[in-house]
Amino acid sequence: MSSLTKNPNVNKWVEEMIALTKPDKVVWVDGSEKQLDEFRAEAIATGEMIKLNEEKLPGCLYHRTLPNDVARVEDRTFICSRSKDDAGPTNNWCDPKEMYAKLTPMYDGVMKGRTMYVIPYSMGPIGSPLAKVGVELTDSIYVVLNMAIMTRMGADAFKNLGDTSNDFVRGLHSKANVDPENRYIVHFPEDNTIWSINSAYGGNVLLGKKCFALRIASYQGKNEGWMAEHMLILGLEKPNGEIKYITAAFPSACGKTNLAMLIPPEGYTKKGYKVWTVGDDIAWLKQGEDGRLYAINPENGFFGVAPGTNAHSNYNALASTRKNTIFTNVAINNDDMTVWWEKLDNNPPVNATEWKGEKVNGPEYIAAGNKLAHPNSRFTAPAINCPCISSEFNNPAGVPISAIIFGGRRAKTAPLVYQSFNWQHGTFVGSIMASETTAAATGAVGVVRRDPMAMLPFCGYHMGDYWAHWLEMGKKLGDKAPKIFNVNWFRTDDEGNFVWPGFGDNMRVLDWIIDRCEDKVDAVETAIGYEPKPEDINIEGLDGFTTETIADLLTVDKDLWKEETKGIHEFYAKFGDKLPKELEGELEALEKRLG
Repeated sequence: MSSLTKNPNVNKWVEEMIALTKPDKVVWVDGSEKQLDEFRAEAIATGEMIKLNEEKLPGCLYHRTLPNDVARVEDRTFICSRSKDDAGPTNNWCDPKEMYAKLTPMYDGVMKGRTMYVIPYSMGPIGSPLAKVGVELTDSIYVVLNMAIMTRMGADAFKNLGDTSNDFVRGLHSKANVDPENRYIVHFPEDNTIWSINSAYGGNVLLGKKCFALRIASYQGKNEGWMAEHMLILGLEKPNGEIKYITAAFPSACGKTNLAMLIPPEGYTKKGYKVWTVGDDIAWLKQGEDGRLYAINPENGFFGVAPGTNAHSNYNALASTRKNTIFTNVAINNDDMTVWWEKLDNNPPVNATEWKGEKVNGPEYIAAGNKLAHPNSRFTAPAINCPCISSEFNNPAGVPISAIIFGGRRAKTAPLVYQSFNWQHGTFVGSIMASETTAAATGAVGVVRRDPMAMLPFCGYHMGDYWAHWLEMGKKLGDKAPKIFNVNWFRTDDEGNFVWPGFGDNMRVLDWIIDRCEDKVDAVETAIGYEPKPEDINIEGLDGFTTETIADLLTVDKDLWKEETKGIHEFYAKFGDKLPKELEGELEALEKRLG
């Protein structure tokens, strides 16, 4: 099949990569259902995919990766900017010339005997001024079928690019021999290029996801005056039909997907409150013509962690997986060709195939201390399947953002919710974001892991410059800037139990946040920011909760915070003279307020 575009920049690059990788056959992916059906049939015929129960899981497929290839690999992920200083202390850096010299021989002839698929895709709705185009070349049919779910894939993607532009991200992927010793996921920000080799697993090979939508896009955003952030986007609809939009950033295992698809508590639902999902993972944010900040979800699907997803923890995410979904590294129930994973329900299949492909007795296998599904097993589900998908999901202009939320897992330090004093202080709050690891065996609280804006593994350039870009955006937005908050659903009592119920009840905190954005409620000024008056958090229908419980969740322990500032100093020291003076000033001001 010939090229789908007249764009000489695309065609020249594709020809160069064909000459390098030497595939037997080249297929341009047009995105049509007819062609996708052919790919699915081929993947099933070769055994790369397994067809699941057509009645119970229509259109769903199963795939397993090699046991050495089950997660993103931070230590094999590189930012190859020309200057090491531009990559910063939190990224692995290599000189681009050196990296090209190392990888080019690995790609030489790597696709002999294989098909190269040319995948044009749009991150963001086709025709959106906020969208960007990518082209991924891959020898994996798994990648094609996942990208069909995760992006707007096919000939239409070239509409945004046109016949002359060179503004597209070049992605080259080969699973090669899936050799972990020679596995590389490499970004060349100045060349708009991503090279990935020797992996066949999701986050390393679906190059539109973290590679483009965060690492490359964050760099583009800095240069072009917008932001690419590791944030969910949700719309909160009030009984009067008015919808306010919120973005939120959390490190992993802090309930991001659950918040994105939140189901309000009964009392709220009865009154007519609703939550709409615009995105569960990534937000691209740009100032609109009215001066406000607008967000699109550049993705078109959810690449979610399966274990722990169930009807209670996240009904909407589970419902999203009921059709046209690809499951990776979960378990199969051989009796009816459905899927199972830990915490889906209490009935592991007796006649099971565990994630590595071995037939086992599920309950016995688990009793012996094994996992039927890999802990990082995944579902790739179309966003359109989500029962609470926003009607604005495909709006090319995006949605206007009223509030930005940061959060982490802190046993005692951070209160349930506080608001920053202003955008600059909010940038400081995001920059010091952290989660605690808990050593369950000893009950000891482990180390504090800093993950600024939840972007530590995903920022495509120097974190100090990234914070400076945040401050710059704040100046540009002025009084139209969203208000910035911090939440902590994970405060514990002295026995180590969570005090706040979390899940749907997080709506109560969102409710206060929106009230603050609309200047409807007052707040109490503390050393760390503005806090709710305990009586302003709605606890109606919350068993065993009193205003005192809320007051307790809002306490700020000054001694803990003084300890915290030491950790912040230590963390900030990494960034040397690239640390914005404003953030240094915010840290000093915090110490002063703490006395």
